[in-house]
Amino acid sequence: MHNLSNFIHVHFDKPVDELGEIEKRVLAKAHDRKVISTDINAALQAESSLGERMADSIARVGGSWFFIVGFLVFLVFWCIVNTIVLFNRAFDPYPFIFLNLVLSMLAAIQAPIIMMSQNRQAERDRFEAAKDYEVNLKAELEVLSLHQKIDMRVMTEIAALREEIERLNQRLSS
Repeated sequence: MHNLSNFIHVHFDKPVDELGEIEKRVLAKAHDRKVISTDINAALQAESSLGERMADSIARVGGSWFFIVGFLVFLVFWCIVNTIVLFNRAFDPYPFIFLNLVLSMLAAIQAPIIMMSQNRQAERDRFEAAKDYEVNLKAELEVLSLHQKIDMRVMTEIAALREEIERLNQRLSS
């Protein structure tokens, strides 16, 4: 833990107890040289319930051009059948009250399902933003660490060059 505290001190200007959970987790992973990125789709898919997956599927179909065109064809078919084909024996004559009832029930069921899917999408976006932050923070820490290593290497080389210059100056002076 002392090693990690030193690592935190080198990379942050605040003490360990002021760091958030995410920062602590990222620092520990960076210190241990572990990968922090994950497959977001797989992580969310593993945690989703059957109902959530169904809501996503229904919203995906209900928000597609295939559904819109297919439903438009169904509505036109319904109107043609009940006005022209079954002129005298229409089961839902104009103004199509039964069709209005069916459409209202469909909307009453479809709207909350779409809202559930939108809530899941918002949750996914928050999860993805948190993962992006973690990956960006780790990348920044790695870049800082590389800068520190390069700076140390340059300082070592400069010190060696100074020693060599002093040695050459002493040889020239003698």
